[in-house]
Amino acid sequence: MKFLFDMIPVLLFFASYKVAGINAEASQHLINTYLSGMISGGSVTAEQSPIVIATLVGILATMAQIGWIKARGRKVDGVLWVSLGMFVVFGGLTIYLHDEDFIKWKLSIVYWLFAVVLLFSDLLFKKNLMRQSMKEIIELPAQTWSRLNMAWIAFFTFMGALNWYLAFVLFKGNTNAWVNFKAFGATAIMFVFIVAQTIYLSRHMKDQA
Repeated sequence: MKFLFDMIPVLLFFASYKVAGINAEASQHLINTYLSGMISGGSVTAEQSPIVIATLVGILATMAQIGWIKARGRKVDGVLWVSLGMFVVFGGLTIYLHDEDFIKWKLSIVYWLFAVVLLFSDLLFKKNLMRQSMKEIIELPAQTWSRLNMAWIAFFTFMGALNWYLAFVLFKGNTNAWVNFKAFGATAIMFVFIVAQTIYLSRHMKDQA
């Protein structure tokens, strides 16, 4: 359920981009009429309007997620705060400059930031963040925790590089294809990785039993 909850801003980003793309002229009129103060030059073209609308929806959806969690008296995950911060910075630049490159870079930078945090927390502070986040639900040998941490570092590094390649090389100039990857490709890869991790950890749990 948490995985689906975390996916809400991504799915809304995708849906709003598609709807705005189908109704590009109406989206352009909406932005230029009501959001001109947020736009450099005061206006966007019909072609630029879908990514501006989708980015704004993504930011508001992430804010709503955090508001919902806090309203229920629960602790907001640090990952969600980071996602919001990066969304506001890179999404804000995308909206203001109506330049899709910023929101494309955001995904790679978030992945790489997570990889750096996991790596340097372990190297400099001897703190395995994967163990910190999962130790309440599973007990593993120190070596296994280390392998798990390195697996996530490698995964985030790979995903950042993959997003960069797709956004700026393979799908350069094709924002629609990149949005499809962001919503479904990246999500599918993450899901497969989590399933593989679960299978790996279940084997260790059986060994302990």
